Amino acid sequence: MTLVLVVAAVIDGWKLKVPNWITFPMIASGWIYNLAAFGWSGLGWSLIGTVVGLALLLPLYAIGGMGSGDVKLLAGVGAWVGGTITFYAFCVCAVVGGVIAMGMVLYRRRWTHHLAQFHLIANEILTIRDPEVLSAIAAQRKSSMLLLPYGIPIALGTIAYFAWAGMLL
Repeated sequence: MTLVLVVAAVIDGWKLKVPNWITFPMIASGWIYNLAAFGWSGLGWSLIGTVVGLALLLPLYAIGGMGSGDVKLLAGVGAWVGGTITFYAFCVCAVVGGVIAMGMVLYRRRWTHHLAQFHLIANEILTIRDPEVLSAIAAQRKSSMLLLPYGIPIALGTIAYFAWAGMLL
């Protein structure tokens, strides 16, 4: 899975897209592996992991804050390692993503601009609360935003968690 995550991160960094030819086979192979290795309970565990991966990022996707490939990539992680590990890996991914985002803003020296955008977006989320409207607003704003290809933090955070947990071969 580490190689798949690295490939997904490279493509996302290059094209701002995690392609379906990576995510769908990752999800399906996780289901098949867990069914073959652990039986029906393994498949159940794998399906729960997939749902956890989707549930953690789907709200951000729904309001236009991230692409569907990023969501499916974390679902693929869940298909292989189950819900609990996916959640812990996601927590590390969130920290890694925050650090990368801060670094990007500081590097471009646009702190005030991005802080104002953050406040605007947070206010919109709290007041509008309609995912379709928020998604449309995000699409209009996309050209002026500093975009973080989130496949990179997903890959780095997941691999870092696996290393910390002794899960890398």
